[in-house]
Amino acid sequence: MNPMFTIAGTVMNIHLPAEIDHYNSEQIGQETDRLIQKKHIRCLLFDFADTTFMDSSGVGMMIGRYKTMRFMGGTVMAVHVGERMKRILTLSGIYRIIDIYEDLPLEMSRENGKEA
Repeated sequence: MNPMFTIAGTVMNIHLPAEIDHYNSEQIGQETDRLIQKKHIRCLLFDFADTTFMDSSGVGMMIGRYKTMRFMGGTVMAVHVGERMKRILTLSGIYRIIDIYEDLPLEMSRENGKEA
């Protein structure tokens, strides 16, 4: 199993769990905020590869991190978004403020040393 947070330079990848509920959202949000400050993160990648459920607290957690990153001049993306999660993100309106990808964007793959 991958660690939940991986950092490469100023990019932090958050490997989200299978279920994102109130408890998980709070834990992920607090640790993300701590690492953003400590490691001077400029890009957050929410990785939904393993996620099958997310409630409104997960949406709120993502919006909170978006506001933090926007204030700091950074960006936020969601990757490996399947149809079910895409529907949740669309209904919540997050797609209007966060770029959503089915896989890593080509430029991110190159920066991490992986060719798409």
